[in-house]
Amino acid sequence: MGYDVNAVFQIAGMGIIVAMIHTVLKQSGKEDWAHWVTLIGFIVVLFMVASFINDLFQEIKRVFLFR
Repeated sequence: MGYDVNAVFQIAGMGIIVAMIHTVLKQSGKEDWAHWVTLIGFIVVLFMVASFINDLFQEIKRVFLFR
């Protein structure tokens, strides 16, 4: 389960990229697309976090021998 801080950097990187794309699209007058990009970025990060939480629960099960 050794994630170190890679997960934090992945989520932060995704947030920075989505924010930049959102800003560019909003300034070019395509606010609808900007909102969609933000929503899709949020969903991708949500799935990443759900995967990490699933791994955490699997590790807790393994440690306490619930498997």
